[in-house]
Amino acid sequence: MTKQEVMQKAKELGVEFIHLQFTDLRGIMKNLSITIEQLDKALDGEIMFDGSSIDGFARIEESDMYLKPDLDTFVVFPWKPQTAREARLICDVYNPDNTPFAGCPRNILKKTIKKALHMGYTMNVGPECEFFLFEIGEDGTPTLKTNDDAGYFDLAPVDLGESARRDMVLTLKEMGFEIEASHHECAPGQHEIDFKYSDALKAADNIMTFKMVVRIIAQRHGLHATFMPKPIYGIAGSGMHINQSLFNGEKNAFDDPNGEYQLSDTAMHYIAGLIKHARGLTALTNPTINSYKRLVPGYEAPVNIAWSPKNRSPLIRIPAKRGSSTRVELRNPDPSANPYLALAGNLAAGLSGIEQKLMPPAPVSENVYDMTEVEKIEKEIGALPGTLLEAIEALKQDELLMDTLGEHARVKYIKGKLHEWNDYRTQVSKWELDQYLTSI
Repeated sequence: MTKQEVMQKAKELGVEFIHLQFTDLRGIMKNLSITIEQLDKALDGEIMFDGSSIDGFARIEESDMYLKPDLDTFVVFPWKPQTAREARLICDVYNPDNTPFAGCPRNILKKTIKKALHMGYTMNVGPECEFFLFEIGEDGTPTLKTNDDAGYFDLAPVDLGESARRDMVLTLKEMGFEIEASHHECAPGQHEIDFKYSDALKAADNIMTFKMVVRIIAQRHGLHATFMPKPIYGIAGSGMHINQSLFNGEKNAFDDPNGEYQLSDTAMHYIAGLIKHARGLTALTNPTINSYKRLVPGYEAPVNIAWSPKNRSPLIRIPAKRGSSTRVELRNPDPSANPYLALAGNLAAGLSGIEQKLMPPAPVSENVYDMTEVEKIEKEIGALPGTLLEAIEALKQDELLMDTLGEHARVKYIKGKLHEWNDYRTQVSKWELDQYLTSI
C-alpha cells in the first residue's frame, strides 16, 4: 500500500485511533497510540518515542527513537465499535540518523531475509501455534482451571472452548488471515489454530497479531489465553512447530522428485544447518525458564537432535507432501519465542548449511524416545539443552547466531536471560518445601 492509500482507507473506514505496534527483544508487543490527525506524520516515520523505557533497547542518554510503519500491515480492529474505529500499523524501530535500530527484532529478521535474497532464496513459514484457555477467578485473575476436559480433536459440548475458538477464527479472518484448521489439542483446555504459510516477515508479524487476537477474544468469553509453554505439570505443553521452506522464484528449492526422500541437496544442506546450530538456536526458539519444563521425554516434545522423513519423535520432521508443499518442520519451538528472532535464527542456520554444503546424519526411523544412550551415540543423536542456562551458554558459543543477533541485541538478550535465570534459581519452590521442609 502507498501512503495515500492508507490515508484514504483510514478515512473511508472511519478510523479515529491508530496503534503503532513494535516488538521488544523479549517478544513482547509494545504500542504507541495516535489519533487520525497524526497519521500523516506517522506514515512519514516522524513519530518519536523514548527507547530507554523499553527493556533491552537503549540507554537514557541515547533514547530518542523513531517508528517507521510497514504500510502493508495496516488493518482495522474488527472487535472495536463501528464508529471511532481503531487500526494498527506494525513498525520498525529506527535511530535518529535514519538507520535501522540494531536492537529491533524485526530489523534483525529483515537483515537475515536480505542475506537469503542475495543467495537467491525467499523463506516461507507456516507456524502451528498452541495455547491454553483457563477460567478466570472471582477476583478477575487467571486460574489454572481449564474450561473443559476434552482431548485431541474433541467437539462440543466436551470442548467448551469451541465457541471462543470459533470467534478467534472469525476475527482472524476479518484481519486477513487464511485459516487452514482449528481444533482442540491433546491436553484439557489446549487449542491450536493453524493459518496459511507466508513469507518469513509476514509470518512473524502474523504470530504477534495472532497472540494478541487470541488473548482479546478469550477475555471477551470470560477466559484467559496463555502461550506459556508448560502451565500445568503432568500434561502436554504448548508448542509452535515451525514449517519452513525456501523458494527460488516460484520453485520450491527443497523439492526434488529424483532426490533421496524426494528432497533436494538444498533441503539436505538446510537440515544439516539446523542440526549443527540446534543447541544455540534453542535459546531463541525456547527462551523462557518454563520452556524447558516442556522439553522433557514423555510428552511428544522433541529433546533429541535428529531428523526423519516421517517420524515425529526427532527434532526435525519432513511432512509427507511434496512438490510446492515440501518443507522442513522444526518441532521444538514454543509460542513464548520472539518470532522475529526465532525465524532469523532458523534462516541463518539453514543458509549456513547451504553455504557450507553440510550434510545431515542418516535419518532416524525408530522412536528416539525408546533408544538407549548408547544407541543415540552410535546414531550421532545429540540432546537439546535441558535448561535456559544451558541454552544461553550454547548460544554464546555459536558464532553464527551471535552474528545474526548483532552486538547490541546479543548483549542485551543474553543479559536479560541470565537475569531471568538467576532470579529463578534463587527462588524457593513449593516442590522444595514439600521435599525438604519436614524431612531434613
